[in-house]
Amino acid sequence: MDLLTQILLSFCLATDAFAVSVSNGICSMKITGKDVIATALTFGLFQSTMPVLGYILGNGFSNIISKYQHFAALFILSAIGLNMIADAIKEIRNPEVINGSVNVFSARNLIMQGIATSIDALAAGISLLAIEASIAATSFIIGSITFICCAIGVYIGRRFGMLLGIRAKFAGGVLLILIGIKIFAENTAL
Repeated sequence: MDLLTQILLSFCLATDAFAVSVSNGICSMKITGKDVIATALTFGLFQSTMPVLGYILGNGFSNIISKYQHFAALFILSAIGLNMIADAIKEIRNPEVINGSVNVFSARNLIMQGIATSIDALAAGISLLAIEASIAATSFIIGSITFICCAIGVYIGRRFGMLLGIRAKFAGGVLLILIGIKIFAENTAL
C-alpha cells in the first residue's frame, strides 16, 4: 500500500472521530488544552490500535466484526447523545445547574466514544492483512491523522458552541445520535 493510499484511508477512518470531537467541542462550556489533547490522544490511540488488533485477529473474526460493528456504534453513540440531550434539557430548565453538568471530556466518555468510532478501523485491519500491507506504518499514519483531525475538531466545535449558547449540548447530543445512525445506515445498506 503506497503512502497516498494510507493517508486517504486514514482520513476516511478519522471522519467519525472528527465529528464526535466537534460535538464534544460544541457541548463544553470551557475547553482546556488538556481536554483537546485528551480527546485527540484517545481517538488517535483507538484508531491506531484497532487496525493492529484487526490485523492480529485476522479473517477468523471478520464476519462477526463486520456484522455487528454498526450496532455497537449506534448503541454507544446514541446512549451518550441521549445523556447529553437530557443534561441539556435540565440546564435549559434550570440554568443554575450548568456548572454541575457532565464533563464531555471525562476519561469514561472519551473511551466509550473512542471504541464506538474505531470499530470500523478494526475491520480495516483485517483488510490490511488481506492485502499484506505494513500494519505498523499504516496504523501510525491512521493514529497521527486522527489525532490532528480531532484536535482541530474540538476547536471547531467550540466555535459553534459559542454561537449556540446553552443549546449547544442539545445540538451536540443530537449530532452524536445522527453519527451513530449514519454508521448504522452505511453498514446495513450494503
